[in-house]
Order: sequence, then C-alpha cells, then structure tokens
Amino acid sequence: MSRRRKGRNVNGILVIDKPQGLTSNGVLQQVKGLMGAAKAGHTGALDPLATGVLPLCFGEATKFSQVMLDSDKAYITTARLGVRTETGDSEGAVVDQRPLPEGLGEAAVEAVLAQFRGDIEQVPSMYSALKHKGRPLYEYAREGIEVERPARPVTIYELTLLAVRDDEIDLAVKCSKGTYIRSLVEDIGEALGCGAHVIALRRTLAAGFTLADVNSVARLESLREQGESLDGLLVAPDAALTMFPKLSLEGRQLVSILNGQPVRIPGHPRSGLVRLYGPDRFVGLGESFAEGEGCKIVPRRLVQNG
Repeated sequence: MSRRRKGRNVNGILVIDKPQGLTSNGVLQQVKGLMGAAKAGHTGALDPLATGVLPLCFGEATKFSQVMLDSDKAYITTARLGVRTETGDSEGAVVDQRPLPEGLGEAAVEAVLAQFRGDIEQVPSMYSALKHKGRPLYEYAREGIEVERPARPVTIYELTLLAVRDDEIDLAVKCSKGTYIRSLVEDIGEALGCGAHVIALRRTLAAGFTLADVNSVARLESLREQGESLDGLLVAPDAALTMFPKLSLEGRQLVSILNGQPVRIPGHPRSGLVRLYGPDRFVGLGESFAEGEGCKIVPRRLVQNG
C-alpha cells in the first residue's frame, strides 16, 4: 500500500532569491513548508555562499526540472586574487598564497579572460555535487580522498570584467549548463599566475528567470504571517520553457498526444523539443522529429489538468 504524500496539491514555479548561508535544498524545504505543498523540487543546487535566482518547482512543474536544470545560467561573481582555498571559495581553508603580478590592471586581466570565452574544458571541483560511484564528490573531499575527474566541455557565452580593485575582480558570466564558477575563477587565477577564489556569487539568470522575477523568503514568511495565500506568486510551468517553439494542437491530434501517442504534422519539418498547447491550455513538452515534408511529434512530459 503506497503512502499518501502529506501536503496539498500545488502546481507551478516559484522563483526565490536564495539567501546566503543556506543550501538550495534547505530553501526548498522551507518554502515547501510555507506553501504546504505535497511535491516540490529545485532546478540545480547553488552553493551556500551563493545568492540569487533559484526556481522552485511544485507539483506538475517538477516534470520540467531537468529541462530547467539544462538551461543557460548567468552570474555576477567577485574573485579574490592571490589566494587559493580547498573549496575554491571563501568557505574553504587557504591552501596557497602568492603575490599578485606587477602592474595588474584591467588590460592584464582582459588579456587573460579572452582565453576563457567560448567553448572551454573545465575540471569540476572536488567540492561539487557530481556523483562518483553513487556518492557526491564533496563527500570524498571531506574524507581527504582525491577522485580523478575528466575535463568536461562547457561554453562561456559572455565573460565581462566589471571592476578591478586591489586584489579583487568582479566578473559577469553567462554560461552553459554544467559550468562551475568556482572552477572558472580558479582557472583564471592560475592563468594570472597568482591563484584566486570566489568570495561572492550571485545568480542573475536561470531557466529564463532573472532577478526581476524573484521573491525573498522573508516576503513569503511575512505574507503567511498575515494569513495571505502564496499561490498568487506561482507562475505556470511553461514560463520556464519559452526557449522551445510553440505548437498548437486540436481535434484528433490533441487527443492522440494526451493519450501518449505520437502524431504527424505536415509542413515545416523541425527537430527538437516543442511546447504543446491545446485550444485553451498548455499540455506539455513534446519532441519533434523531421519526417518527410513534415514532422512527427512524440509526447515527452505532459501535465495533468492544465
């Protein structure tokens, strides 16, 4: 006999401004409790040091968590030069200190940043949540065990120098999924010849959401204390899927998709994920395969009750 999940049925996405010092899962559990929701998940962990855009998915929206996790991200970070730490950020113990290069200024930093734009290879930090034999790497790191990590391809779409101050630099980064800002900062520090670590990190973009969309946990708590519902802060699941083209279905095609069956659409062959809509609602994500002069749409993630 299956156990009934506690909480009410809540569907949608709530974009949180993650506070510093908490894990993403800690924020999720806090907000889930405030919402009284039965089912919830986040869309990729931020370090406790980090703040900023953290979309939380509830109910039917959790079906799209992985797609949101795979989206491009953007950050503003401050790096301290001349010091390396075991974690790559200010929460770890110092493992190396070196003097800054003579005459380090904007021109010297810009010259180094050029090599980190575009497609690069990055070795993930040992203090990351990547799994090795079923365990996250940070557990091995805390036990003093070094695990060999192959370099992984990532793309740095934008890397902008915002400021240079003594032994600190501010950077704006827009990047592909799987990019570790701590590793990027460490690599930039090595290229400068002095090492570096992250002392501040704020995510400004995730799953298409920006800082203009966020709600603070303190605001949620205040609304709950006033007896207000938080449901009005939820956005529909398809708000995070606007990077995919929209396809409207009706009649037999819509019935077939809702029954989990593929349909064929004449004209305009296309490949990749598409947002599927009925006459009056979003019904889910499908995958399109070019086929002759049209395409075949296979349902991938369908929502219930819109």
